Amino acid sequence: MDGVEVRTLTDGGQPAEATARALADFLSAAERSLDVAIYDFRLPPPLHDLVAGALEAAATRGVAVRLAYNVDHAKRANVPPPPHTDPAAVEALAVPTAAIPGVPDLMHHKYVVRDGSAVWTGSTNWTADSWTREENVILTIASPGVANRYLADFEQLWTTRDVSRSGHVDTAPVEEGVRAWFCPGRGDRLAHRIAKAIGSARRRVRIASPVISSAPILGTLAQVASDGKVDLAGVVDATQVAEVLAQWHENRNADWKAPLLRAAVTRAPFSGKRSTPYGPGTVHDYMHAKLTVADDRVFVGSFNLSHSGEENAENVLELDDPELADRLAAFVDEVRGRYPAVELPADHSP
Repeated sequence: MDGVEVRTLTDGGQPAEATARALADFLSAAERSLDVAIYDFRLPPPLHDLVAGALEAAATRGVAVRLAYNVDHAKRANVPPPPHTDPAAVEALAVPTAAIPGVPDLMHHKYVVRDGSAVWTGSTNWTADSWTREENVILTIASPGVANRYLADFEQLWTTRDVSRSGHVDTAPVEEGVRAWFCPGRGDRLAHRIAKAIGSARRRVRIASPVISSAPILGTLAQVASDGKVDLAGVVDATQVAEVLAQWHENRNADWKAPLLRAAVTRAPFSGKRSTPYGPGTVHDYMHAKLTVADDRVFVGSFNLSHSGEENAENVLELDDPELADRLAAFVDEVRGRYPAVELPADHSP
């Protein structure tokens, strides 16, 4: 698809400087405006100098720069893991900023809109671990139509400072084969859209998601895995999946999902990365890519295939593109080939 570029990251597969330079180059090309929504932004000095320097240099030459970021992670669960953004460091930047309270739901975006004509998006936070120790996908698209949708979402966040009042953006095709989705405003519709694409696939489905807990997606995946008629495979973060199962068992509020999750990831070849459990000072080496391929259709962005993802501030690009679908399906297969089959904890249901 013209105007689309994809960068994939793997654990240990690239230096952080490569991603920092790519991001700084994207920012430095701005002529009129930069609108940034980022969940986690904390970089060591050399990388910070590249990225923050590009933002501040743009502002100095007259580019209108705005940066929104998540604060006050109040969720008990570590899925997704809380950010380690230093608000004081972000506020020290010589650009206008907006702290978006992540209570009760997260401002989980990782996007930049440049000049109202191009977008940088995907699953990648702005941290050194994200760029060196995690699996991630970055996508840039040169499209004023797509950029306009992202700007509509950004304005809702910027003006209200309220996650729940964002994501109310038109979901009609921007152009042939391209849609943009935003949560929470369109979260329920997005989950059903992905589920329908999975359920109607005739050749292949590939999934990369740290966890899978969205009811429509989980139910459809379990059905497709059980039917065995489609080439279904994927990769998850095994540590985070185990944490979700434990939470469901403890709370009893969503333990009905556990059999669906077990069916989906054990009846089809799903791999699981045994990442380091979240803790203060631990490495963030999660399987962090958020990607669905259904035949020649791709869903890519910040959205975990989770119920909480439907309620967070998230974004997804839906692209009908055989070449892109082939490339990202191959990426999922490469990542799942690195890790063992998913091993779930024992089922303690009555």
